[in-house]
Amino acid sequence: MLAVEDTVPPPFSVGQIFTQIHLTSLIALFLLVAAALYGYGVTRLKQRGDAWPTGRTVAFMLGGLGSIAAVTVTGIEAYDTTLLSVHMVQHMVLSMVGPIFLALGAPVTLALRTLPKSSRKVVLAVVHSRIARVLTFPLVAFGIFIANPFVLYFTGLYRATLEHAWLHEFIHVHFIITGCLFFWPLLGLDPLPNRWPYPARALLMVLSVPFHTVLGLTIMQSKTLLGGDWYPNLHLTWVTPQSDQVTAGGILWAGGELVSVTMLGILVVQWVRQSEREAKRIDRALDRAEAEEAAATGSKITNKIDTENATVRPQPDAG
Repeated sequence: MLAVEDTVPPPFSVGQIFTQIHLTSLIALFLLVAAALYGYGVTRLKQRGDAWPTGRTVAFMLGGLGSIAAVTVTGIEAYDTTLLSVHMVQHMVLSMVGPIFLALGAPVTLALRTLPKSSRKVVLAVVHSRIARVLTFPLVAFGIFIANPFVLYFTGLYRATLEHAWLHEFIHVHFIITGCLFFWPLLGLDPLPNRWPYPARALLMVLSVPFHTVLGLTIMQSKTLLGGDWYPNLHLTWVTPQSDQVTAGGILWAGGELVSVTMLGILVVQWVRQSEREAKRIDRALDRAEAEEAAATGSKITNKIDTENATVRPQPDAG
């Protein structure tokens, strides 16, 4: 259990991020296992001569696991119960940045290409199970994703996460899971159910922007401190709880809009690439149809010429 009497860290700085590393959490174990499994899968593919896009590996390892590690095993984690603004950075990365890059890494596709047949059937059964279909349905995932921060910050739950280390870490895991549920069907390259067309995905992403704006502005303008007297009881001399809360609300507001715009950009790029692939597929189909038609026409002409030649061919003399 955390307590406000615990030793308060020195003023937050960039140097503190790199000098306070903690590798004993559940999330740290998850990061190591996920990195090892993904790396093993990529190695297996290369050993048998199959290609795997480097961009997917970079997205999963650096963008996904790397960003999560940056806010959970470094000094960011050490300050997330001291400064609400630091916690808000952590919140944004765990619920939005990390899940986006994890989805772009296509780990399910990698697993399906490397696992034996029996294990592939298990993965597909889980991915297409009734529970997965419900949780990954865009409107359901959208509702959970939007409701999460409102429930956390405007109930007693946030204060409880400051007081109980196990609940604090559980909320981190919850952020990651709900972020993946929301972004995976929208951006992911894996064979998931409930894949909406790109215009509908873009509209859903646009609809999420106002919620981050409202939440961020509400936190900035609120005279009530999140966490109650937790932050004032820390007696920090280098920052005031009210000013830090204003900063936290601004991070949520600006960060939410920035990530949403980036998300829309990725969706547009994916949409354009899909349209180009579809156009090429149609062109190939038309080319094949034209070639088959030309071959059939040529065959008919040849047969006709052969028939005409046979009809006008002179008969041999009887004598």
